[in-house]
Amino acid sequence: MSNGMRVDLSELDEVIRKLWRLLDDMDKAGNTSKYDTAIPEHAFGQTGGEVVFQEAKNLHAASSEMKTKIEGIIKKLHELIDDFSTKTSKVRDRYNDEEHEIKKGVGGDSGGSPKGRLAQTN
Repeated sequence: MSNGMRVDLSELDEVIRKLWRLLDDMDKAGNTSKYDTAIPEHAFGQTGGEVVFQEAKNLHAASSEMKTKIEGIIKKLHELIDDFSTKTSKVRDRYNDEEHEIKKGVGGDSGGSPKGRLAQTN
């Protein structure tokens, strides 16, 4: 029995499309954080030779640690968005199935009303 609420399935479809686009963006961000943010140790200063920048190794270690944390954050966000997208799709499917069942129950799938049709001759 309906409680008078109506669900706009096209709006749910739009939410799902936006979530998929967001997932694509998260994939790009994940790839960028994984492959395009590595900084070689020598970029922080000389670690060998006559002049040595003592903090270079520490800076490189801190950079690597932060890179790993960022990758983890992006992965968690991706999982959260994917989960929400999947659940939203399931809800949309349930509402769609319910709508079809209601139409079927009130004769919506039986070919419609005979009103307006030409009378059949035998």
